[in-house]
Amino acid sequence: MSKATKRKHVVKEVLEDYVTPTEDQHIMRVLGSNGNNLHEAVSGSGERFLVSMPTKFRKNIWIKRGDFVIIDPIKEGGKVKGEINFILYRDHIQYLRKLGVWPEGFQEDHASSERNEGTPKERSERKTEEEEGDSDSEDDDSDLFVNTNRATVLYSESEEETDEDEHDNEEKGEDEERA
Repeated sequence: MSKATKRKHVVKEVLEDYVTPTEDQHIMRVLGSNGNNLHEAVSGSGERFLVSMPTKFRKNIWIKRGDFVIIDPIKEGGKVKGEINFILYRDHIQYLRKLGVWPEGFQEDHASSERNEGTPKERSERKTEEEEGDSDSEDDDSDLFVNTNRATVLYSESEEETDEDEHDNEEKGEDEERA
C-alpha cells in the first residue's frame, strides 16, 4: 500500500468513524508533546502520564495541545502508560456527550466554552438558524481552525498621525504656491 493510500484510509477512519471507548479505554486531554511521538495527557480525574502515538497516525494525523484522545492503557508501562487509539474531534465529542460517556472531569470545560459563546438565548437562536439550513451557513467561518499559538494583534491608525500628515501636506502646498 502506498503512503498516499494509507494516509487516505487513516484520515477517513479518524474523521468518519464514531467510536465509543470500551471499559479499559480512557478519554484524555493532550497537554503537550514531549517529542519522539510521546504526548503528555491528563484524564478526567486529573491523572497525568505519557501516551504514545502509534505508527499509523504518525505523519498522517496531527494532534495539538487541548485535543481529546481515546487511549488504550499499557499495564506494564513504566513512564509511558498508554497508547492513542483514536483522536476525537468536535463531532465525536458531541456524539459522546449525547451518549453520556463523556468524563465528568471534562464537563466543566464544555460549560465554560458555552459561557463564552453568548447568552443561552443567543445560542438557541443560532441553533434554530442552523437547523433551518440557511444558505448563509456556507459563509460561516465558525468551524475554521484558530491558531492558539499566535497572539492576536489589532492594528489601528491613530488620528494624530493622519492629522500631522494632512498638516504637513498643507504646509508643502503653501510653500509650493509661494515659490
